[in-house]
Amino acid sequence: MAKIVKLSEKDKEKSEKLNEALKEVQKVIVGQEGMITGLLTGLLARGHVLLRVSRARENIGGKGTGKNHTAKFSRMQFTPDLLPADLTGTRIYNARTGSFTISMGPIFANIVLADEINRAPAKVQSRSLEAMQEKQVTIGEKTFQLEEPFIVLATMNPIETEGTYPLPEAQVDRFLLKWS
Repeated sequence: MAKIVKLSEKDKEKSEKLNEALKEVQKVIVGQEGMITGLLTGLLARGHVLLRVSRARENIGGKGTGKNHTAKFSRMQFTPDLLPADLTGTRIYNARTGSFTISMGPIFANIVLADEINRAPAKVQSRSLEAMQEKQVTIGEKTFQLEEPFIVLATMNPIETEGTYPLPEAQVDRFLLKWS
């Protein structure tokens, strides 16, 4: 028989605060309780979250359901013409000084919304793998640690949609939660 454990006062306070946060988010994003709970779980566990559009469940992940409104942090629109440097940043040559400076890309944020992640080509996908797994980004010969917490919230269109690429299994495995 399972043992019933009584919550401590500290645990009750944390639970109440979490419920308050959930209610506040639900004021803005209506009818997405499962998705919101999943996102909060991912945030608390500091894991990446993938929101997949499913034709069988359009009411959860379809257009106009609040996926983009949920994460207003650093947002990247993934497109077929996106370059790896557009995500991570690049080295820029200064002719006056004869030296290079680093321009950091939008991946250098605590929470990144990767919108339509499966529209980006393989080179961009592979560049994001290092950030998601290693929590670091290499630009040129220099490696930069990403600040904690670093979480990717990604949306993904159905594979049958024109202009999408299948995500590599290695990248799919980097998501703690996959919501369809």
